[in-house]
Amino acid sequence: MAESGDSHSQGGTVVLTVDGSGLGRVGARPGLGRYLASLWEFRSFILFDSRSRIAGANSTNALGRLWMVLNPILDGLAYFLVFGLLLGTGRGIENFLAYLIVGVFLFRFTTQAVTSGSRSISGNASIVRAFQFPRATLPIATNIRELLQFGPTLAVMVVLVLVIPPMETITWRWLLMIPLLAVQTLFNVGLSLILARIVSHWVDFGNIIGFGMRLWLYLSAVFFSARRFEDIPPLMTAMHLNPMFCVLDIARQSMLYGQPADPARWGVLLAWTAALLVIGVVFFWMAEETYGEER
Repeated sequence: MAESGDSHSQGGTVVLTVDGSGLGRVGARPGLGRYLASLWEFRSFILFDSRSRIAGANSTNALGRLWMVLNPILDGLAYFLVFGLLLGTGRGIENFLAYLIVGVFLFRFTTQAVTSGSRSISGNASIVRAFQFPRATLPIATNIRELLQFGPTLAVMVVLVLVIPPMETITWRWLLMIPLLAVQTLFNVGLSLILARIVSHWVDFGNIIGFGMRLWLYLSAVFFSARRFEDIPPLMTAMHLNPMFCVLDIARQSMLYGQPADPARWGVLLAWTAALLVIGVVFFWMAEETYGEER
């Protein structure tokens, strides 16, 4: 910060004149371009925060990181017993167990990322009040942490698909999981930014998010086939516009059925991701000065 000025004497008192035109208010919201640049400058902090919180979270459990794998497996088992055996939603679905595993594991990834990301500001109020840094680093770091934690879970998902009869075989289409997970992560980040601002000002909204994620789970063909709604065009249209249904359909077609997913699935998913990222960044940035305020 450059300062310029001059001094002169009035009745033996030295008067210093300082040019304050280049000064700015402490904590003021920077321009959007500068804000985005500052996020890149804090990339080391984002990675460090992500890794350190993984180690801290698992140190309190006897089984540690094993819970990253056990939780989705137990969820999948519960859904299989209720929906597969008791309700029979798997009838007519080829390799239903693998179909269910892919759905449960991938949907859980988004659930964990969005739920944790929405609380990243409200749950770190002391840090937000104590230090000056771009607040968006917190929801971004949370999503990076969830992606890193999903690595072992993804490996288990792959193993289960390969060893559970009828035992799928690896094809080149499995490589589509790499860009799919990248897009899904960006989708999670955009949604987390929007929800993090809302929850930071209205903590009770976090409970609504939990309910919304459960409802979204039931509407995304995690444990049933979307084909059961073929005779109801409005429901089929809503399903095809559901970004999480698109994620699951692309993954299942690539890993289980060796077929290319409908290009419209990629189009819908990319459109949702781009829209959420743009809206999320701007929406979050507009409230940058208000995070950490006493309420």
